[in-house]
Amino acid sequence: MKRAIVIGASSGIGREVARLLLADGWNLGIAARRTELLEELRSECPERVTVASIDVTDDDAPKKLLSLVNEIGGVGLFFYASGIGKQNMPLDEEVEMQTVETNVVGFTRMIDTMFNYMSEHQGGHIAVISSIAGTKGLGAAPSYSATKSFQAKYIEALQQLANMRNLNIRFTDIQPGFVDTALLGDGNKYPLLMRKEDVARQIYNAISKQKGRRIIDWRYRLLTFFWRLIPRWVWVRLKVRPTSISSPREEDLNT
Repeated sequence: MKRAIVIGASSGIGREVARLLLADGWNLGIAARRTELLEELRSECPERVTVASIDVTDDDAPKKLLSLVNEIGGVGLFFYASGIGKQNMPLDEEVEMQTVETNVVGFTRMIDTMFNYMSEHQGGHIAVISSIAGTKGLGAAPSYSATKSFQAKYIEALQQLANMRNLNIRFTDIQPGFVDTALLGDGNKYPLLMRKEDVARQIYNAISKQKGRRIIDWRYRLLTFFWRLIPRWVWVRLKVRPTSISSPREEDLNT
């Protein structure tokens, strides 16, 4: 039986990927902070969906995650779609620290919990949504771009660690650009905007094919290719200010 956990399934990309998993016959454990939205999703297929309220910044989040895993009878796929991101040119300390707490501390706590579980239970697949914002340091959103870079490198390191320990754990790092979700419904125009349904299908395809990393979509793959070619001394002099920064923190933000 195919069993998956989706963290951040209450809206946006997480919700769309959860729907695709259900359509493909998976049993799901879904989690976010607002359970009322999760219950709406569960009502679409109540016999194959289990709901849990989990805030990744809480100390008891790992315990709740393992409880959800046990409740659905194990896990083969762990899909992590939780994080926050804001522009912060005034460098407000609270914004920076909240971003680090969620995107680094919460992320590490949850990914490590699942890595250790899978290392003791015949392996599995861990897929996370980071962001193309981790490609370079963005002056408009310092902690956001830094924490997304952390996530990508952390997953890469865990993949190497799994190989070093001969563990059957696979990884997929999903790096989207701008996605048309509720976060971006503010009247502004965003470049290269993608539909969340299309993004979810590309994510599911990448997971199904066990891709190690997937930048979504081809336009952003081209963009980040050229970003990486820009020398540091040139990059730090550029005025890169995206209209908004998108990232998935459950119901709040969605890449």
